[in-house]
Amino acid sequence: MKQPYLQESQKHEIDWVNTLFLTLTPIVAIVLSWIYFSQHGLQISIILLAIVFYYLTGMSITGGYHRLFAHRAYKASNLVKFIYLCFGAAAFENSALKWCSDHRIHHRHVDHEEDPYNIKKGFLWAHIGWIFFKETNKSPEYPKDLLNDKLVMWQDRNYLWLAVLFGFGLPTLIGHFLGSALGGLALAGVARVVFVHHCTFFINSLCHIVGSRPYTDSNTARDSFIMAVFSYGEGYHNYHHYFPSDYRNGVRWYHFDPTKWLIKVLSLIGLTNDLKKVPEKLISQARAEMSMKKLQMISN
Repeated sequence: MKQPYLQESQKHEIDWVNTLFLTLTPIVAIVLSWIYFSQHGLQISIILLAIVFYYLTGMSITGGYHRLFAHRAYKASNLVKFIYLCFGAAAFENSALKWCSDHRIHHRHVDHEEDPYNIKKGFLWAHIGWIFFKETNKSPEYPKDLLNDKLVMWQDRNYLWLAVLFGFGLPTLIGHFLGSALGGLALAGVARVVFVHHCTFFINSLCHIVGSRPYTDSNTARDSFIMAVFSYGEGYHNYHHYFPSDYRNGVRWYHFDPTKWLIKVLSLIGLTNDLKKVPEKLISQARAEMSMKKLQMISN
């Protein structure tokens, strides 16, 4: 799917591919799931398959697209990058090249007109509305580090068939061997795509409206433990916007951030390295400054 940036004067140019995909997949998920459950009942193996694909695809977005490719918060082996790119495509959120380019623009211009999913244009716009419209720049200038990454460019050229193969074909095939190809397609395929979509979209919308701002109030990003649970640790969004190069979003050991745990475990077996961490002194300083600012606001 194409995830566009849009200027005010061109909001009327609907991207029908994106719009139809995002509006029809929930309906298809409901219909296929109803047919599957009516025929097979509850199969634990298919439920587990859906959960596995939920984590594989979602964490390929958070660990791969987001923290590795967009922010270069750590380095990874080609094997890890290949897996991220295959299962990241299966999330149907665009290629890493386009996704990361949009995300870097978001960080540079957060809450301003140039921000592709500017929360100040409303919850629905930031959540999903911006994807419904065509991008205005037909020849975008992508970051050189992404253009020079051969695996990223390979995925961009082959994005559609990778998305279909790993997003729908593979769960259908595995579902067949588990007793229901339909169950694999319905739950681990289509329903999982819808769920992962909105887990990602809520970071762009809900995490700019609801939650705390313990590190900075210079932008609308907020920390939300609840969203961290559903988004593999991405819910600590206030921290992330202040320290975007840190491989962790949940900076404390007790913060629910399975993405940082995955990256750390992979580093122990040599598959990731150069994990970037913000010094504790800077983190404590940011929290102290925000606490002081809040006290001053109360006293005034």
